[in-house]
Amino acid sequence: MGGGSDAEPAALRSLPAVHEPAALRSLPAVHELAARLDAPHALAVAAARRAIDERRSALRDDRAGLGGDGLEARARELLDALARPSLRGVLNATGVIVHTNLGRAPLAPAAAAAAHRAAGGYSNLELDLRSGARGSRHDHVDSLIRELTGAQSAFAVNNGAAAVLLAVAAFAGPGRAVVVSRGQLVEIGGGFRIPDVIAQSGAQLIEVGTTNRTRLSDYERAVAGASAPIGAILRVHQSNFRAVGFVQDVGVEDLCGLGPPVIDDLGSGVLADPERCPQLAGEPPIGRSIAAGAALVCCSGDKLLGGPQAGLLAGRADAVAAAQRHPLARALRIDKLSLAALEATLRLYRDPDRAAREIPVLAMLHTPEATLADRAQRLLTGLAGARAAAELVRTVSRAGGGALPLLELEGPAVALRTDRDPVSLAAALRDGDPPLIARIHDGRVLLDPRTLSDPEIELALEAVRDALERLAGR
Repeated sequence: MGGGSDAEPAALRSLPAVHEPAALRSLPAVHELAARLDAPHALAVAAARRAIDERRSALRDDRAGLGGDGLEARARELLDALARPSLRGVLNATGVIVHTNLGRAPLAPAAAAAAHRAAGGYSNLELDLRSGARGSRHDHVDSLIRELTGAQSAFAVNNGAAAVLLAVAAFAGPGRAVVVSRGQLVEIGGGFRIPDVIAQSGAQLIEVGTTNRTRLSDYERAVAGASAPIGAILRVHQSNFRAVGFVQDVGVEDLCGLGPPVIDDLGSGVLADPERCPQLAGEPPIGRSIAAGAALVCCSGDKLLGGPQAGLLAGRADAVAAAQRHPLARALRIDKLSLAALEATLRLYRDPDRAAREIPVLAMLHTPEATLADRAQRLLTGLAGARAAAELVRTVSRAGGGALPLLELEGPAVALRTDRDPVSLAAALRDGDPPLIARIHDGRVLLDPRTLSDPEIELALEAVRDALERLAGR
């Protein structure tokens, strides 16, 4: 029988699992465990199967004791996890105001209520109530954006990147060219690159100037010597970085005097009064580009504007109409829930004081030191006697969302230290209900009160206490 064979005789393969450990043989069948769970059949079976698979794997790796102990409890934990929605509300204690991973801008109460109303029934999304004829969803925000920016016409699409893509596509295409400064060929989050946007339109990209310095004469030479008709000059705001030092660029007013249509991508979008929110003073306001004569101005709705995910296009009536007629416009159109929230957010800007007070992004940008200190002290006092060392520290919050990259918002925070490593504590906080998202700095977990509202302070305290108890029990 020389070297033998890799193939096992069928009789041996069919032997019962008598050689398996007793703990493995004691595991119940999936249907038996599922029957003990009070849940719809499909969920109960899924939870039971996962629990048994986990225990079987643990037993084979010598990571568990008796087979059946605690199995039903684990199945119930998994059942709770399966029943829980994947998209959940979280508490943001990171100090990053427009946090991309956490959904960017939280909505103002008026905007959230408007989205709820739109979701709960039918609406006049595309119905003219006066005539009874079909209307346009664009009408719901057109007049508001015109009122707030001075634009001749405006509409919204599903996000800021879509606004830029549609604007370029409407003005350029095969056989035409788009002029961009080399210092503005940027990449934003998710690998969205300006050269790729222009390539999608089929237009020729004409780069002018250098990475750090572009002059008006660079644009003038490009316009005069282009081998293809100039579809547009694209100006791109450096939203998520700043070039400082030996730099030069060209203002939108000068670009608009060159002749070709100007598309001004402002990134975050600012409608707030800088006197009421001076932290925004370094960001270009939408109204300035409109007044300069830009054909189309593009920006996001869910960053510094403080509304839902959306992209705004505003400018000359003919330019807006061209964008609305483009085939991409339907693919990129905004949905009714975002549209309702955007309209409500824009209405708040009619009263600058109310906007600064009720739009969460604006309120967090200029939260008074006294308010932050009170929230931090509430956190510190509430953690007295907890299973962690807590102390007040000074920290720096950020605007986030690819906006105001140089802005540092100093304020108080609460630093937590336990006998566990900070990564384990941060993970336990995320594992709570609701999850609490914190940040780690200098070996400690920081809770920044700037991004926690007053009502959320008590929720955050409960989340920390619960996480510490769970860690202590492990």
